[in-house]
Amino acid sequence: MGAGHDAVAGEIAERLRARGHSARIQDVLALLPSGVGPALRSGYRGSVRHVPQLYAWIYAAFLAPVGRGGASVPRPGSAPLAALAERPLMNVVEGWQPDAVISTFHLSAQVTGRLRRRGALRVPSVVTVVDFAVHRGWLHPGNDVYLCVTESAARTAAAVTGSPAEATGPVVPERFGGGSGVRGRGVDSPYWRGEFERLAHGRPVVLLSAGAWGVGSGLTETARELAARGFFPVLLCGRDEKLRRRAATLPGALALGWVEDMAGLMASADALVDNAAGQTAAQALAAGVPVIGYRPLPGHGAEGIREMAEAGLTELTTGHEELAAALESVVRPGAARERRIYRGRELFRADAAQRITDLTLAGVRAA
Repeated sequence: MGAGHDAVAGEIAERLRARGHSARIQDVLALLPSGVGPALRSGYRGSVRHVPQLYAWIYAAFLAPVGRGGASVPRPGSAPLAALAERPLMNVVEGWQPDAVISTFHLSAQVTGRLRRRGALRVPSVVTVVDFAVHRGWLHPGNDVYLCVTESAARTAAAVTGSPAEATGPVVPERFGGGSGVRGRGVDSPYWRGEFERLAHGRPVVLLSAGAWGVGSGLTETARELAARGFFPVLLCGRDEKLRRRAATLPGALALGWVEDMAGLMASADALVDNAAGQTAAQALAAGVPVIGYRPLPGHGAEGIREMAEAGLTELTTGHEELAAALESVVRPGAARERRIYRGRELFRADAAQRITDLTLAGVRAA
């Protein structure tokens, strides 16, 4: 639904192609009846941006995360949509004849799980869960294996579905520093390093993430408060040009639109303020940039940041003073910063694309 799902799909496909395999990306929303996919995307975007409490209710009613006990849960509210996409997906599979189908979006996981359980899909189904908090939309016992971000997520997926699950870590490009066999600081960017030397004047550079859609509560207010407390806030406004123009008027801060060189930007930053526990947070962990949770988005954002905090990957803060204190503890060299970076590095355990290849060749049900 968001850019993070597409980014993970694109990265896995790129890694598979680099290994000599063919890979095709299919948007599951495009398989739904005409108009349904765009309506779902715009409805999700509108509710998160303008009526967040409505989205929180929808999330709680249809997708609420599964408890760690692994108790069975009702089928997700996406089940009727999954049924609509089954035949179109089978048309794609029959035409292309892949050796495996990989899902990076929860609706896709429901479609493949249903098809696999009935025996209609005859090749392995691998679900790559991109969220820190595993909601029930991801989980279907028909899928062959789950690749998860954390051990906690893998335990939940295995307990609920009965399928094998393992923690491979987030999927981010190696240029961030979190690829297979690579840990820590990403690719240095002379451009961003020079920009921050010129603009920040020695103040710690703090990124404020608003995702691809520029979604967040009080972003400009937070940036103003951080600037007043001696930080140099950099607002990542995504594709929201109105937010970027509004934020550009803030003194002592920098407002950016869509950034192509996120790896270089993060390599020159000191911390990230995050509200979604999404792909930007995963990229920061790969780059060795400490993450602080603040004003999380309802639903998946709040649940994901809570999971990250319990894993020692972030700290959920309330109020500007608490946020500033948390940032102060991690933006400068010291034990607190090193601990946070170390916990982030620990996540990147295996290359998801390599595991997908290994599992497919070995026969995934025997894993």
